[in-house]
Amino acid sequence: MTKHTKEALPRDRRGTGALSALLAAHAISQTGNVISAFAIPFYVLGLGGSGVEVGIAAFFATAPVVVGGALGGVVVDRVGHRRAAIVADLVSGATVLAMPVLALTIGLPFWALLVLVFAGGLLDTPGQTARRVMLPGLTMRAGVRIEQSVGLLDGSERFAKLIGASIAGLLVALLGPIVALFVNAATFAVSALLTWAFVAAVPAAVRLSSESADASRTSYWADLAEGFRFVIHDPLMRLVVGLVLVTNLLDAARGSTLMPLYANDRLGGAAALGLLVAVIGGCALVGNVAFGFVAHRVPRRVTLAVCFALAGGPSSAAFAVGAPLPVLVATAALSGLAAGAINPILGAVELERVPEHMRGRVFGLINAGAWAGVPFGALLGGIAADTIGLSVAFGIVAIVYTLVTLSPLSGGAWRQMERHPAVMAAN
Repeated sequence: MTKHTKEALPRDRRGTGALSALLAAHAISQTGNVISAFAIPFYVLGLGGSGVEVGIAAFFATAPVVVGGALGGVVVDRVGHRRAAIVADLVSGATVLAMPVLALTIGLPFWALLVLVFAGGLLDTPGQTARRVMLPGLTMRAGVRIEQSVGLLDGSERFAKLIGASIAGLLVALLGPIVALFVNAATFAVSALLTWAFVAAVPAAVRLSSESADASRTSYWADLAEGFRFVIHDPLMRLVVGLVLVTNLLDAARGSTLMPLYANDRLGGAAALGLLVAVIGGCALVGNVAFGFVAHRVPRRVTLAVCFALAGGPSSAAFAVGAPLPVLVATAALSGLAAGAINPILGAVELERVPEHMRGRVFGLINAGAWAGVPFGALLGGIAADTIGLSVAFGIVAIVYTLVTLSPLSGGAWRQMERHPAVMAAN
């Protein structure tokens, strides 16, 4: 039955074009986020800020991701996925644009920067969730396996890091963070335009119209509670959220605070940081593409554990021992290649397990739970840098990251990651 349905799916050019537009919009929007991640820390440092203040700014940039993810998923289900994606990009672009405009006119003190950074990130997760929820319908019309389409979406984020890090590093180093923020605002506008002009060409949500009508008769809080119950009662989702919560906390400490401080103190500034992040993004993109050819053939659980451990452990250890830049680049490449398999596996599992009409709220809650530690990770990274030092902080990240990411090998509910026979036959 499943196989017959899959073969009967239409594969029109508009479906392929809409999927391509969605991936491009996602990549461009994520490029803006990468530029922000570069521009804001160096703007704070340019004001004479300390490592703690860089961590505070990173906290205010990531805290709204948790709030928006938890509360915005129901809104995505109710207002429509395409509309939510467009509005999220427009609001984010407007708040980012306000930063350089204020800085060049009446001034942008640290407290005002924090307010705008928080406001700009509030709709970021709902926008990403909306694009992810639109993915399955566009995937079926384009005739692509779900692991491949999730890999392409993740690959677009990796490509954004590759391009965004290179652009941001050069912009901040040559022209300063203010110019980088203007470019950032433009990326959100382009993303919104792509979604409005092209993704609407494919009525991907037609199947959901009756379910959306039923959902509109319930309250916002009832829908939110329904999604929360699903996440809490699903043993695999609980494990996934817990694992990604810890790794995201460590990644935030490393990427949002420790690496910018390390680059500023020992590598000469933003250009070296841009090189490292670009290498990670580029190699992760290669990993995404390569994994797409074998994703439906490899065991998910073991692959996830091994690749997850390689994605964070060796690169953090290299910073801890003060390795030279070529070694940092090599471990960054290994980290990126391994990371290319992580999100395609997790994304495919989530799409297989979550009912279609609940994906907005459930994905929003999963993202909120997974990101709950990010603001604290960024803040703790700044505190650790100013107290125990960069080398010790990176060493702790390396050890904890490796131990936590090998946990799927313990079995239990993690075994539910593997495909059911019907799904494997369909692929």
